[in-house]
Amino acid sequence: MKPGATGLKRIIDATGYSMKGLKAAWKNEAAFRQELALLVCLTGVTFFLPVSHIEQLLMVSSLFIVVIVELLNSAIEAAIDRIGPEHHELSGRAKDIGSAAVFMSLLLVVIVWVGIIFF
Repeated sequence: MKPGATGLKRIIDATGYSMKGLKAAWKNEAAFRQELALLVCLTGVTFFLPVSHIEQLLMVSSLFIVVIVELLNSAIEAAIDRIGPEHHELSGRAKDIGSAAVFMSLLLVVIVWVGIIFF
């Protein structure tokens, strides 16, 4: 087993690392800032739509998925960039697949929102 903090200390440390990651994403990733703004704005919109609480929860959850996937994509890109600036087919593939994951999460938002609002 890996030595390190346990119990409450581990939870506090992990929370600190998470906050550090959110700050780094905010500072370095324009897409993260844009998608977070989208989450905040569209969450506000849900309060004015004629939807049930569960529909509102689904709509907001789909927006959180975009932000989560963007964080993972940004982590992949940072790790790839750390390896080196030269082009490599696998590095490009990893970045493209991460980008595709963000695209698919945005498509999910469209599907959920259109499905709830119009059907």
